[in-house]
Amino acid sequence: MLLAGLLATAGAAHFAAPRQFDAIVPRSLPGSPRTWTYVSGAAELALAAGIALPRTRRIAALAAAGFFVGVFPANVKMAKDWSDRPAPQRAAALGRLPLQLPLVLWARSVARAGGGQAGTGA
Repeated sequence: MLLAGLLATAGAAHFAAPRQFDAIVPRSLPGSPRTWTYVSGAAELALAAGIALPRTRRIAALAAAGFFVGVFPANVKMAKDWSDRPAPQRAAALGRLPLQLPLVLWARSVARAGGGQAGTGA
């Protein structure tokens, strides 16, 4: 359930504080950054709900792995945009990049566990 909680928290944050997410939407995407912020937040909430339910956990966890891959360009954009910020902010932005791989692997392990104990890797 930890993965579902992480996704739910992140999804809710997209609606509670959208401006910070708008700033990392790649400019190459069509439409307004706010639309992409809300769409990605809604996707995270849907993925969280799917992972929380044993019946849909496997497919939702696989979709979450794909989602984590799909949002990687936003993290790259953030790292580039924050290259002139103070060291702690630069480090946080750069630190997000390698975190995507463990998130993908975590989601895949939850998918493998299926209806088991999601989030524990069991």
